Amino acid sequence: MNDKTATLPILDEFPPLPLEEWESTKDTLHLYLQVIGKIRLKLMPRRNHWWNVTLYVTSRGLATGPMPYKFYTLECEFDFVDHQLVILTSTGASESIALQDGLSVAEFYAQVMKALEVLGVQVDILAKPYDNKSTIPFAQDHEHATYNPEQVHRYWRVLVTIDEVLQEFSGRFYGKTCPVQLYWHHLDLTVTRFSGKRIPVKPESSIVEKDAYSHEVISFGFWPGDNDVRFPAFYSYTFPSPAGLDKEPLQPGQASWVDANGSPMAILNYEELRQLDNPRQALLDFLESAYQAGAKLAKWPVEELTVKPLKEI
Repeated sequence: MNDKTATLPILDEFPPLPLEEWESTKDTLHLYLQVIGKIRLKLMPRRNHWWNVTLYVTSRGLATGPMPYKFYTLECEFDFVDHQLVILTSTGASESIALQDGLSVAEFYAQVMKALEVLGVQVDILAKPYDNKSTIPFAQDHEHATYNPEQVHRYWRVLVTIDEVLQEFSGRFYGKTCPVQLYWHHLDLTVTRFSGKRIPVKPESSIVEKDAYSHEVISFGFWPGDNDVRFPAFYSYTFPSPAGLDKEPLQPGQASWVDANGSPMAILNYEELRQLDNPRQALLDFLESAYQAGAKLAKWPVEELTVKPLKEI
């Protein structure tokens, strides 16, 4: 047994994550993730509903998974244990970039492009933020340069736990379901269920919305807070939103319906959840209650789509 294994600390399953405490670090990390996310967008073959652009929670951080390039693959992983970005290829070559306080987005972007060049990878991205409060092109952004390792590590620990719960919840549904994945434009860790029914797409919708909302969905996720919602929270919404959705019961009692651009969204404050006796079960209850509310009113075949325990099959 090595020393690292012998001295592993006992970790809080749902550690505190107050937005104000780490917002500067979050904003910088968010832009780092957008740089790598845009590389994934450029290299990956298209998948339905933008599943080709997302990142995945790993045992050390967040990663792209293997991306095709010429005759081999490329993978980028944010390691939030040793605090580095590791770029790997299936040829055996690799490069790493230290993540540390003072590393501006401009410097990070330059180092990533240089590392790719060393690895023989040429990829051109639209090098500016997408749907972000910052509009500074990556190469010019010397403003965002805050990186607190402890805060990033804590955020990742939160993602690990929530990823586990979303994986368990995902396995209860027979219908089309996306992977548990992080969309880097808003930092949402999500899983989405589909009824299979196609819906009309509004001509004025953006290209992102046209592919994301081509079919009926009930979506579930977590985000760490933003300018509008000043706390980390879980959410669920049904699209299209059926009439009366906001009158349906939610669990636990701390959950509520709020208006989100004219449609009801179920919200559960992360801090309130972590204070409960069994937050993991409470989160599963929240996800299930939001699903049942939307599926019932949207007339999904709930019984047909429910995965039963093996002993009942």
